[in-house]
Amino acid sequence: MVRITLPHHLRNLAQVGQEVQLEVVAPVSVASILDALEAAYPVLKGTIRDHGTHKRRPFLRFFAAGEDISLEPPEIALPETIANGREPLMVVGAIAGG
Repeated sequence: MVRITLPHHLRNLAQVGQEVQLEVVAPVSVASILDALEAAYPVLKGTIRDHGTHKRRPFLRFFAAGEDISLEPPEIALPETIANGREPLMVVGAIAGG
């Protein structure tokens, strides 16, 4: 089971707790996790990544094993600690302001 943490507004939209657990087929990547997440919670389609391009939405970041992986290609395999559920993939809402 892969663990995913979501920002507050997406948890409210999907009506889930802070962490979601899903079965994800190997190789585990951001793309495969988001595919599984959107299949399990269709209301999240288009909220984390664009409907057409599947690119990450501008004010969301991805963290895996303490590293910001937001700019990495989404198909790259994630660390084993994420794939085996010891650590969550964190989807974090970025903060902007002046």
